[in-house]
Amino acid sequence: MAMKIRLARGGSKKRPFYRIVAADSRMPRDGRFIEKLGTYNPLLPKDSEDRVKMNMERVQYWLDQGAQPTDRISRFLEAAGVAEKKERNNPNKAQPGKKAQERAEEKAAKAAEAEEAANAPAEEEAPAEEAVAEEAPAEEAAAEEAPAEEEKAE
Repeated sequence: MAMKIRLARGGSKKRPFYRIVAADSRMPRDGRFIEKLGTYNPLLPKDSEDRVKMNMERVQYWLDQGAQPTDRISRFLEAAGVAEKKERNNPNKAQPGKKAQERAEEKAAKAAEAEEAANAPAEEEAPAEEAVAEEAPAEEAAAEEAPAEEEKAE
């Protein structure tokens, strides 16, 4: 008989509440179980003590009998310090979605064009100096306008 330590869902619609149970793996999720080992209330905050409650002695007993914890239960056991952390592999987790990838490609293309544009005038130094000289008067004009706005605000 293949034993599992798993979650059995209770609670109403949109208000989940789970029992942590030792059950035969062939039984339905919310069906017959051998022993209730604890509870899990996902609606409580993560730092709440009542979020996950387990009878560790009985959990340890069932693990010794060869019961396999589900992924969620094994995470609870790791958090409690009973089981050692497993190395998990989720290769798609770090990749952004298609739209974000397309946006990143467009951004990279624009950056490359801007870089090329910046490199081209750098070779011809005279026009670059003229551009700087043209920008300076505009900055001075903006500085003159700003105090006038401040006076109006008062």
